[in-house]
Amino acid sequence: MNEHEQGQVAASAAEIYDTFFVPALFAEWPAHVLRAAHVHAGDMVLDVACGTGVLARAAAEVVVVDGAVTGVDINEGMLALAQQKAPQIRWRHGAAEALSFADEKFDCVVSQFGLMFFQDPVAALVEMRRVLRPNGRLAIAVWDRLARTPGYAAVAQILSDLFGPGAAQSIEAPYAMGDTQQLSALFVEAGMPNATIETVVGQARFDSVEAWIYTDIKGWTLADVIDDAGYERLRTYAAPRLAQFVQPNGSVAFAAPAHIVTVVNR
Repeated sequence: MNEHEQGQVAASAAEIYDTFFVPALFAEWPAHVLRAAHVHAGDMVLDVACGTGVLARAAAEVVVVDGAVTGVDINEGMLALAQQKAPQIRWRHGAAEALSFADEKFDCVVSQFGLMFFQDPVAALVEMRRVLRPNGRLAIAVWDRLARTPGYAAVAQILSDLFGPGAAQSIEAPYAMGDTQQLSALFVEAGMPNATIETVVGQARFDSVEAWIYTDIKGWTLADVIDDAGYERLRTYAAPRLAQFVQPNGSVAFAAPAHIVTVVNR
């Protein structure tokens, strides 16, 4: 997998990612994922591919003092920022395919928009089930197909037009598990044939087209690929092509559906 397929942002992009991407795309999803996982006060929760910690922080508010939340991620830049924002949460560096926790340690295991970037998704799912207690719940969110997310389908085409298919891949990669049949097959292969899939339609929201483009480039895997001249070309080219998503107040909004896969560990 290349850096786009792995979704690994540079350390310099982690703060931009947290400041712009999290409220624009990810902030509405912890409530859905924690509901699907039936997270309650007192639970031991593991957030796999925690990033800068938006899901883990939401879980910590639910489990309160009698529970505990641990976040694990392979990206050290993301983890450093997560630690700054919530030092009370246990943050661990590591790969999803080799979790450094004992068997049956957690009541709930959750993961928000990380599964499509793992080197070996099936191995990661097996590991997540391994650390889950009997009757514990696993809840994983992945984006729906790119074609059902019109804003990012347009951005992918723009990047391809200007910089080639390799650049467009940075936008396409997060939607690699949008096909529900293929997604279900992964869980069957990982020994979880009882997985259920719910599709929820969320909203992507940015303050402006300018903020949208800035976030996509400076806060994602293209931060060190597109130089200043390329960025200016992109801004000029993108503005009229993304105007369809601009609201009367100048902000941007478009549908961003995702699948939430839930498993009860029998």
